[in-house]
Amino acid sequence: MLEQLALQANGIPIYVQLRDQLAALIGRGVLKPGERLATMREVAVALRIDLNTVQRAYAELERAGLLSLVRGRGTYVAEIPRARRPMPDPHALAAKVAAQARAEGVALAELVRALQALQVRTT
Repeated sequence: MLEQLALQANGIPIYVQLRDQLAALIGRGVLKPGERLATMREVAVALRIDLNTVQRAYAELERAGLLSLVRGRGTYVAEIPRARRPMPDPHALAAKVAAQARAEGVALAELVRALQALQVRTT
């Protein structure tokens, strides 16, 4: 997991970058339900960032239902039954992704092509 994380000096807060990258890894199935994540300290040391930054990203992912923190045992990808997950508003999600892409200098047409390529690989 750690080797797949990369932070950029692009104006987006570090905890947001970390949160979004972890969420993307979970969404793509790279991190599977029940899988144990690196400890917050391991992430902080590997990325050379403050431990509080990692804690904030993990906490937001826990509130979103993507992670499960078990005191003394670690942090795991949550195992939520699909039927209980709330359906996100696709328009709001698209607006969020488009804004992030623009902030990182990715043209919307390029983003659309990347999303279409993902769809082809998952079907």
